[in-house]
Amino acid sequence: MITGELKSKVGRVWDAFWSGGISNPLEVMEQITYLLFIKRLDEIQTRKDRKAIATGKPDPDPFFSDDQQDLRWQNFKVKDPEIMYGLVADGVFPYLRHMGGDESTYSHHMKDARFTIPGPNLLAKVVDLLDDISMDSSDTKGDIYEYLLAKIATSGQNGQFRTPRHIIDLMVEMTQPGPRDEICDPACGTAGFLVQAASYVQRVHRDALLGVEQRKHFNELMFHGFDFDSTMLRIGSMNMLLHGIENPDIRYRDSLAESAAGEAERYSLILANPPFAGSLDYESTAVDLQRIVKTKKTELLFLALFLRLLKPGGRAAVIVPDGVLFGSTKAHKELRRILVEDQQLQAVVKLPSGVFKPYAGVSTAILFFTKTDSGGTDHVWFYDLQADGLSLDDKRAPLLADDRLTVRPTGGPLTETEHAKNNLPDVLARWFERDVSERDRERTDQSFCVPKAEIVTQGYDLSINRYKAVVHEEIKTRTPGEILASLEVIDEEISKGVFELKGLLA
Repeated sequence: MITGELKSKVGRVWDAFWSGGISNPLEVMEQITYLLFIKRLDEIQTRKDRKAIATGKPDPDPFFSDDQQDLRWQNFKVKDPEIMYGLVADGVFPYLRHMGGDESTYSHHMKDARFTIPGPNLLAKVVDLLDDISMDSSDTKGDIYEYLLAKIATSGQNGQFRTPRHIIDLMVEMTQPGPRDEICDPACGTAGFLVQAASYVQRVHRDALLGVEQRKHFNELMFHGFDFDSTMLRIGSMNMLLHGIENPDIRYRDSLAESAAGEAERYSLILANPPFAGSLDYESTAVDLQRIVKTKKTELLFLALFLRLLKPGGRAAVIVPDGVLFGSTKAHKELRRILVEDQQLQAVVKLPSGVFKPYAGVSTAILFFTKTDSGGTDHVWFYDLQADGLSLDDKRAPLLADDRLTVRPTGGPLTETEHAKNNLPDVLARWFERDVSERDRERTDQSFCVPKAEIVTQGYDLSINRYKAVVHEEIKTRTPGEILASLEVIDEEISKGVFELKGLLA
């Protein structure tokens, strides 16, 4: 968790850019990303130098040659602002664009790096502020970067790029990524889902990552993210790096336009919040997706893509708009039929409509399913999530203390009053009981199970309101005679009062 002091320092970096004339939050994030990357390279090179001194063997593949020493963070940060500005603009950024010897994901995304900081004084101030922030541990680095991403989300319409952290946490905790998983987000943006999945694996499966092969899998083969926005790819890659993943597969890909043949049945877990409410021409959509479901709607095409990418036995937790659950078009019904009949649909978690405010008030749900290609749906578990710990208005203010807002709160279970403000721990606890005690819950409860046969008879409708029973509170009213008698009494009191008032005036 980022401390108040650290927030203040990061806030000063952000404010320095804005007061220096860079007001586009994504551009601010980009420039910070470049500077953090060159700082990270210098840190790695410093460790390599120490190893070379200790072993007496020269570094066989240094990042910086003898005539590039001025490009290292520790060297240019002490220069005068004008000299530093020239070194960064004419040396560091061309160096970033031509790191041909390094085939890492990060080098690939730095190839079109642009230096847009307008003047020496702003650069010197930002370098000084970043240098003052201790980034010794990967946890601190990750927290700092996530805080910067959160500032993007509060800076206008760019917030659409970021799924709320606590919702991502819930999805990750429910799917329980393992050390052998291959995890994919085909619309990764800033890589929030991949970062949280990595944090979960590092926390829960720490011992399993001690082996050389397993560590290599974690750093190079476990995490895959696609996007067609180069800025998002750059930011997402740096987010992964600062969370300790050395070389994830984060790459440019138009997931709906390009054939998924090369990626088909490759991944064991998909975590995603794909774009909603878009529409593509048939000609610009991959043919293999159209074979699964004939549609132009992006939310349906992404579901078809998930089914294509998952290997048999692979599982998915994905956010969809409510229309996917009850839409009446042939494509909507067919996709729901496939999930229920051909795969194993496990759960529908209805989210409150304010989750994505202030940028969107769209109603959404999380679908949980496993690809089997042979059915397996028995019951579908529904949960009506009504509170996520934050106010559901545009302010999205926290309703509880930080340690009680999480999916796994510290200090014991939430009280009934706290649960009314944060349903997330209850969702997680009941999820693991969905095949046991949850089968006996009433349809009036917040969560319950619906047998497959009933869903089939309802035309594969997956909206919770189709199955939830509503208890109407009985309201007792008086008879017309009783109401008239009360009116007569009131009328007599008014007449008496008027008579007394006339007497006083006389």
